[in-house]
Amino acid sequence: MLRFNILGSLEVRQHGVDCTPTAPKVRAVLALLLLRANQTVSQDAIFDWLWGDRPPRSAATTTQTYVYQLRALFERVGVAGSADQLLITRPTGYLLSLGEEQLDTTVFARLCEEGGALLDGGRAAEAAQRLRQALSLWRGPVLADVHVEDSMAADVAHLGELRMRALELRIEADARLGRYRELVTELRGLVAAHPFNEWFHAQLITALNRCGRRAEALHAYRNLRQTLSDELGLEPTPELQELQRQVLNGTPARLLVAAG
Repeated sequence: MLRFNILGSLEVRQHGVDCTPTAPKVRAVLALLLLRANQTVSQDAIFDWLWGDRPPRSAATTTQTYVYQLRALFERVGVAGSADQLLITRPTGYLLSLGEEQLDTTVFARLCEEGGALLDGGRAAEAAQRLRQALSLWRGPVLADVHVEDSMAADVAHLGELRMRALELRIEADARLGRYRELVTELRGLVAAHPFNEWFHAQLITALNRCGRRAEALHAYRNLRQTLSDELGLEPTPELQELQRQVLNGTPARLLVAAG
């Protein structure tokens, strides 16, 4: 099966063999079609993606050439059926028709949904495994080796938000399983990378407290409060303030579940 990956650098693989196109413009067209897989992408959208607001007079013909090169690639690697059925010409543009298992973003979304459902059903171990599987599909930033135009920035940002949500759910699943010691190191890295994400801070404080490291938990709270005050002029949320009180009172800090 021909597989396409965009959660990282652009990849096209057939039976594990890399057959990604090398020509920059052909790669760019493929990237756009993959971001909008199973949707018709208009010629105007392709023109804007490739040339901005100054497309050449030959834009339509040149785009047809790039599409022809993609179809030739699909035929060459032995795509099942006709390449015309995979990359379909529509009156207004082109559509890349992919099955659920052919694109890493759709596989990622399915695994996340399954993981969330398992967690809701009280099956934390299975949920953690499924969410780890989902997160393992990420090899770097979306389309790391393709320039993404502003017109598609929202699509890329949405994928980033889905990844963050999956990460939160996986952390919550591990916490429900009592894996606090394993989580501490990861959470320290996350709060350093996302200093204003209060949920990550809450998980770090909880994990430290559950490990019997109350002084470190209180220090983590003070660091967050200082950061919010210095940078934003804010206080921690009431939930975090309650978490601090629980640590001070020596009671087990309750788990703050992932939002959403």
